[in-house]
Amino acid sequence: MPGARRTGRAALAGAVCAALAAGLAGCGADEDPDAGTNGVGKLPPAKIQARTRAAAEHADTVHLTGNVVSKSLTYKLDMSLAEHGAKGELTTKAAAFQLLRVGNALYLKADAAFWAGEKSGASGAAQKLGGKYVKVPASDPVYRKFSGFTDKDTLLASLLGLHGKLTAKDRSTVGGVRTVRLAAGAGAGGVLDVSLEGTPYPLRLQRAGGAGVVRLGDWGRPVDLKPPAKDQVVDYGSRISGAH
Repeated sequence: MPGARRTGRAALAGAVCAALAAGLAGCGADEDPDAGTNGVGKLPPAKIQARTRAAAEHADTVHLTGNVVSKSLTYKLDMSLAEHGAKGELTTKAAAFQLLRVGNALYLKADAAFWAGEKSGASGAAQKLGGKYVKVPASDPVYRKFSGFTDKDTLLASLLGLHGKLTAKDRSTVGGVRTVRLAAGAGAGGVLDVSLEGTPYPLRLQRAGGAGVVRLGDWGRPVDLKPPAKDQVVDYGSRISGAH
C-alpha cells in the first residue's frame, strides 16, 4: 500500500538520522562553532583574555590600523611596531605626521603648520623643520606626547584593556579569519575579536565608550627599521616645544 510504504521509508530515515546524528549535519544536529579551531572559544572568557594577551606580548611585531580617541582628539593610526622601535603615520583633524623610532631615537616628520603649533607660533623655525625628520630630544614634551604610539608593549596594554564582566558567546570573522568575540560589560566596556585559527592573536578591538576601532594584523612579520638619511634629519638640540 502506498501510504504504508511512505510511512516505512520515513521511519527508516528517522532511524538512520538518530543513529548518525553526530556526523550528519543534514539530520538537524547542531554544528560545533569551534570545530577545527584552536579551541580558545571553548575556554572561560577570563582565560581567553589571558591567552590573547600572552600571544600579543610574545609576538615580536604587529601592524595597527584604525582610529583612537584620546583626550578629545581622534588619531588615525597606521603603525608597524617592533620590540625596539616602530614606524608609521598618525593623522588628526588638524595634521598628519610620520613617526619613526629606532631604539631610543625618535624622529617626527610633519609640515611647517604642525611645528608652528608645537613651537607656539615660532614660524621661522617651523619652516626649517617642515618636511624634515626632526630628531626629538627625550626630554622634550613632544617625545613624551608621541613616543607611546611607538612602544608596542605600552600601546597594546593601553588598547587591549576591557572594562566590565567578560562574556564570549558570539562568533565572527576578521579578514576571513574566524574569531570569538570577547565582550566586556555587554559590549559597553569594549569588544575584542580573538583569532580562532592558529595563535589566538587579537585581531580587532572596539574600544569602550566609542573611543575608536583598531585592527591588529601582520603578527610576527619583520619590520624594517633604520634611521633616516642624515640629509633628511634636523637635530634641534635639547628642546623643541616652545623654543624660539
